[in-house]
Amino acid sequence: ENNPLLRRVYALDGDKEETRRVYAEWAEQYDRDTLDGMGYVAPGLVARDAKVLDAGCGTGLAGVELKKLGFTNIDGNDLSREMLEVAGEKNAYGQLSEADLTVPLEIADDSYDAVISVGVFTSGHVKPKALDELARVTRKGGQIVVTVHEKVWEADGYPDYLEDMEMRGLVNIQAVKEAP
Repeated sequence: ENNPLLRRVYALDGDKEETRRVYAEWAEQYDRDTLDGMGYVAPGLVARDAKVLDAGCGTGLAGVELKKLGFTNIDGNDLSREMLEVAGEKNAYGQLSEADLTVPLEIADDSYDAVISVGVFTSGHVKPKALDELARVTRKGGQIVVTVHEKVWEADGYPDYLEDMEMRGLVNIQAVKEAP
Protein backbone atom coordinates (compact mmCIF):
# COMPACT_ATOMS: atom_id res chain seq x y z
CA GLU A 1 0.00 0.00 0.00
CA ASN A 2 2.85 2.38 -0.87
CA ASN A 3 0.78 3.92 -3.67
CA PRO A 4 -0.50 7.30 -2.39
CA LEU A 5 -3.74 6.96 -4.39
CA LEU A 6 -4.36 3.52 -2.93
CA ARG A 7 -3.83 4.93 0.56
CA ARG A 8 -6.42 7.63 -0.28
CA VAL A 9 -8.85 4.97 -1.57
CA TYR A 10 -8.58 2.96 1.66
CA ALA A 11 -9.03 6.15 3.69
CA LEU A 12 -12.29 7.14 1.95
CA ASP A 13 -15.13 7.66 4.39
CA GLY A 14 -18.11 7.61 2.02
CA ASP A 15 -17.77 11.18 0.68
CA LYS A 16 -18.93 10.69 -2.93
CA GLU A 17 -17.18 13.80 -4.25
CA GLU A 18 -13.85 12.74 -2.73
CA THR A 19 -14.40 9.23 -4.16
CA ARG A 20 -14.97 10.75 -7.61
CA ARG A 21 -11.83 12.93 -7.26
CA VAL A 22 -9.60 10.03 -6.24
CA TYR A 23 -10.74 7.81 -9.10
CA ALA A 24 -10.62 10.69 -11.59
CA GLU A 25 -6.95 11.18 -10.67
CA TRP A 26 -6.26 7.44 -10.77
CA ALA A 27 -8.10 6.49 -13.98
CA GLU A 28 -5.13 6.63 -16.37
CA GLN A 29 -2.74 4.75 -14.02
CA TYR A 30 -5.27 2.37 -12.43
CA ASP A 31 -4.70 -0.70 -14.63
CA ARG A 32 -0.92 -0.52 -14.37
CA ASP A 33 -1.00 0.10 -10.62
CA THR A 34 -3.47 -2.66 -9.79
CA LEU A 35 -2.52 -5.37 -12.28
CA ASP A 36 1.24 -4.90 -12.29
CA GLY A 37 1.85 -3.16 -8.99
CA MET A 38 -0.54 -5.09 -6.75
CA GLY A 39 -1.04 -8.39 -8.57
CA TYR A 40 -4.80 -7.71 -8.70
CA VAL A 41 -6.38 -11.02 -9.70
CA ALA A 42 -10.02 -10.50 -8.70
CA PRO A 43 -11.23 -9.41 -12.17
CA GLY A 44 -10.16 -12.78 -13.57
CA LEU A 45 -11.88 -14.71 -10.79
CA VAL A 46 -15.48 -13.50 -11.14
CA ALA A 47 -16.37 -13.95 -14.81
CA ARG A 48 -19.63 -15.84 -15.56
CA ASP A 49 -21.44 -16.74 -18.79
CA ALA A 50 -24.56 -14.55 -19.03
CA LYS A 51 -25.98 -11.11 -19.79
CA VAL A 52 -23.80 -9.40 -17.22
CA LEU A 53 -23.80 -6.15 -15.31
CA ASP A 54 -20.35 -5.17 -14.06
CA ALA A 55 -21.42 -2.98 -11.12
CA GLY A 56 -18.73 -0.48 -10.25
CA CYS A 57 -16.75 -1.52 -13.33
CA GLY A 58 -14.01 1.07 -12.89
CA THR A 59 -11.62 0.89 -15.83
CA GLY A 60 -13.16 -2.32 -17.15
CA LEU A 61 -10.71 -4.96 -15.95
CA ALA A 62 -13.42 -7.56 -15.24
CA GLY A 63 -15.15 -6.76 -18.55
CA VAL A 64 -11.92 -7.50 -20.40
CA GLU A 65 -11.67 -10.87 -18.66
CA LEU A 66 -15.27 -11.70 -19.56
CA LYS A 67 -14.64 -10.72 -23.17
CA LYS A 68 -11.55 -12.96 -23.29
CA LEU A 69 -13.83 -15.82 -22.29
CA GLY A 70 -16.15 -15.06 -25.20
CA PHE A 71 -18.88 -13.04 -23.50
CA THR A 72 -20.37 -10.28 -25.59
CA ASN A 73 -23.34 -8.99 -23.60
CA ILE A 74 -21.76 -6.97 -20.79
CA ASP A 75 -22.89 -3.62 -19.41
CA GLY A 76 -20.96 -1.59 -16.86
CA ASN A 77 -21.63 1.23 -14.46
CA ASP A 78 -19.44 3.27 -12.15
CA LEU A 79 -19.50 6.40 -10.00
CA SER A 80 -16.58 7.91 -11.92
CA ARG A 81 -17.05 9.24 -15.46
CA GLU A 82 -13.27 9.18 -15.97
CA MET A 83 -13.05 5.50 -15.04
CA LEU A 84 -15.91 4.78 -17.47
CA GLU A 85 -14.03 6.59 -20.24
CA VAL A 86 -11.04 4.29 -19.72
CA ALA A 87 -13.38 1.25 -19.61
CA GLY A 88 -14.96 2.34 -22.89
CA GLU A 89 -11.59 2.25 -24.63
CA LYS A 90 -11.40 -1.50 -23.93
CA ASN A 91 -14.40 -2.33 -26.15
CA ALA A 92 -15.67 -4.96 -23.74
CA TYR A 93 -19.00 -3.33 -22.87
CA GLY A 94 -22.30 -2.78 -24.62
CA GLN A 95 -23.47 0.08 -22.42
CA LEU A 96 -21.58 2.10 -19.85
CA SER A 97 -23.32 4.48 -17.46
CA GLU A 98 -22.65 6.55 -14.38
CA ALA A 99 -24.29 5.10 -11.29
CA ASP A 100 -24.09 5.45 -7.54
CA LEU A 101 -24.40 2.00 -5.99
CA THR A 102 -25.45 3.49 -2.64
CA VAL A 103 -28.85 4.52 -4.02
CA PRO A 104 -31.46 2.67 -6.12
CA LEU A 105 -30.19 1.93 -9.62
CA GLU A 106 -32.06 3.16 -12.66
CA ILE A 107 -32.30 -0.41 -13.94
CA ALA A 108 -35.44 -2.50 -14.20
CA ASP A 109 -35.93 -5.53 -11.96
CA ASP A 110 -34.61 -8.84 -13.35
CA SER A 111 -32.57 -7.14 -16.13
CA TYR A 112 -29.46 -9.31 -15.88
CA ASP A 113 -28.59 -12.99 -15.79
CA ALA A 114 -25.56 -12.17 -13.68
CA VAL A 115 -24.09 -9.25 -11.79
CA ILE A 116 -20.46 -8.96 -10.81
CA SER A 117 -18.82 -6.36 -8.61
CA VAL A 118 -15.08 -6.34 -8.12
CA GLY A 119 -13.26 -3.98 -5.77
CA VAL A 120 -16.37 -1.99 -4.85
CA PHE A 121 -17.21 -3.45 -1.44
CA THR A 122 -14.21 -2.07 0.43
CA SER A 123 -13.27 0.65 2.93
CA GLY A 124 -15.21 3.89 2.45
CA HIS A 125 -17.03 2.70 -0.65
CA VAL A 126 -20.24 0.67 -0.79
CA LYS A 127 -21.83 -1.00 2.24
CA PRO A 128 -23.69 -4.35 2.34
CA LYS A 129 -27.09 -2.68 1.70
CA ALA A 130 -26.01 -2.16 -1.94
CA LEU A 131 -26.30 -5.93 -2.37
CA ASP A 132 -30.10 -5.53 -2.27
CA GLU A 133 -29.99 -3.53 -5.51
CA LEU A 134 -27.69 -6.06 -7.17
CA ALA A 135 -30.17 -8.79 -6.22
CA ARG A 136 -33.11 -6.73 -7.52
CA VAL A 137 -31.62 -6.28 -11.00
CA THR A 138 -30.60 -9.97 -11.25
CA ARG A 139 -33.22 -12.37 -12.60
CA LYS A 140 -34.46 -15.21 -10.37
CA GLY A 141 -31.94 -18.01 -10.60
CA GLY A 142 -29.23 -15.66 -11.84
CA GLN A 143 -25.79 -15.29 -10.33
CA ILE A 144 -24.25 -12.49 -8.29
CA VAL A 145 -20.52 -12.59 -7.74
CA VAL A 146 -18.87 -9.91 -5.62
CA THR A 147 -15.54 -9.38 -3.95
CA VAL A 148 -15.53 -7.96 -0.43
CA HIS A 149 -12.28 -6.64 1.01
CA GLU A 150 -11.22 -8.63 4.06
CA LYS A 151 -10.85 -5.43 6.12
CA VAL A 152 -14.58 -4.72 5.90
CA TRP A 153 -16.00 -8.27 5.78
CA GLU A 154 -16.63 -8.49 9.54
CA ALA A 155 -16.38 -4.76 10.36
CA ASP A 156 -19.26 -3.82 8.04
CA GLY A 157 -21.34 -6.87 8.95
CA TYR A 158 -21.36 -8.75 5.62
CA PRO A 159 -21.89 -12.24 7.10
CA ASP A 160 -25.01 -11.15 9.03
CA TYR A 161 -26.29 -9.05 6.14
CA LEU A 162 -25.98 -11.93 3.67
CA GLU A 163 -27.73 -14.26 6.11
CA ASP A 164 -30.54 -11.69 6.43
CA MET A 165 -30.80 -11.38 2.63
CA GLU A 166 -31.15 -15.14 2.40
CA MET A 167 -33.83 -15.16 5.12
CA ARG A 168 -35.72 -12.43 3.19
CA GLY A 169 -35.62 -14.67 0.11
CA LEU A 170 -33.51 -12.25 -1.93
CA VAL A 171 -30.58 -14.61 -2.48
CA ASN A 172 -29.50 -18.20 -2.08
CA ILE A 173 -25.86 -18.12 -0.97
CA GLN A 174 -23.90 -20.70 -2.94
CA ALA A 175 -20.40 -20.01 -1.66
CA VAL A 176 -18.30 -17.64 0.38
CA LYS A 177 -14.61 -18.04 -0.37
CA GLU A 178 -11.47 -16.37 0.85
CA ALA A 179 -9.05 -15.15 -1.79
CA PRO A 180 -6.23 -17.59 -2.51
